[in-house]
Amino acid sequence: MPLVANTNLPSFVRLRNEGETILHRDDAVRQDIRELHIGLLNMMPGKALEATERQFFRLIGESNQIAQFYIHPFSLDGLERDATAQAHVDEYYKNFDEIKTEGLDALIITGANVIGPELSNQVFWKPLIEVFDWAVENVTSILCSCLATHAVLQFRYQQQRRALVGKRWGVYSHRVSDRSHPLVAGVNTRFDVPHSRFNQVDRAQFDEAGITVLVETEEGDVHLAVSEDDFRIVFFQGHPEYDTISLLKEYKREVGRFLYKETDIYPPFPENYFGLRNKAILEEFQEHICLARDQGTLAPDFPEDLIIPALDNTWHDSGEAVINNWIGKVYQLTHLDRRLPFREGIDPANPLAKD
Repeated sequence: MPLVANTNLPSFVRLRNEGETILHRDDAVRQDIRELHIGLLNMMPGKALEATERQFFRLIGESNQIAQFYIHPFSLDGLERDATAQAHVDEYYKNFDEIKTEGLDALIITGANVIGPELSNQVFWKPLIEVFDWAVENVTSILCSCLATHAVLQFRYQQQRRALVGKRWGVYSHRVSDRSHPLVAGVNTRFDVPHSRFNQVDRAQFDEAGITVLVETEEGDVHLAVSEDDFRIVFFQGHPEYDTISLLKEYKREVGRFLYKETDIYPPFPENYFGLRNKAILEEFQEHICLARDQGTLAPDFPEDLIIPALDNTWHDSGEAVINNWIGKVYQLTHLDRRLPFREGIDPANPLAKD
């Protein structure tokens, strides 16, 4: 069902131009369809802020649940961003006080940039705990993405992530380890998920915390898990929301860091992402970059136009299916379970009645 353009957020225009179904708010109120209000706590910096915003908007908007989706992006004070990203937040995002007043049916928490190894030293640490504690008491379900998963596992379950020897970076095959859970109903038993991280929480830590692992790699790298109450908290350690070109953009950024001598290590390819043709193009490009770096000459343009047509997306459908199942459970619990908070216009005594 469609997303409702409840604000002037530029992402609605861009998604409409990409073919997504976006309803104007005036059109939405005339339709006899239930609303779901989903918060997006977006802690990403720079250009990743709007990209992450659109990625989760797409996954939610492509759900086939019978509901209209109102997404309410907000962020935390004190996060470092460039002027463009901060202006976007100031103009289009709500603050947490507004979110608390209006209420939510579900909440998604994104990752964030981290400075140093210890999560509890990050500027977002205490504000994130405040948001999370409120959501546990007031929101039907919370979906934590990557860094948010690591933070919640640390402050709620006392499970501290560990540093990897190298970056876990690429597209990896995963297997559904608990096929009976509603979140993976109808999902392929094996599917790909992108990962991009320097740290992880291991399978044994999820088990120790009493968290049910639903999807993992053959090597035991957990992607999807759910809290001990079976649905209140959903954990992603991978990135099913990624666009086809997301890892390419990361690789391009790392090449730029090498070119401008921010690092002396040329980035390796993301695993299982580039085909043989793309690798050959990028290996030739690496020779030109190394020469330009050594001689201080002008570097060639990154060959995106040659690379992008040969990239495959082997994860979006499965990610969409998991999100669809999650949205379905949120809808069921929000509108059918009288014990949970109801939004304005829904009669708790008769939740199935039409507004």
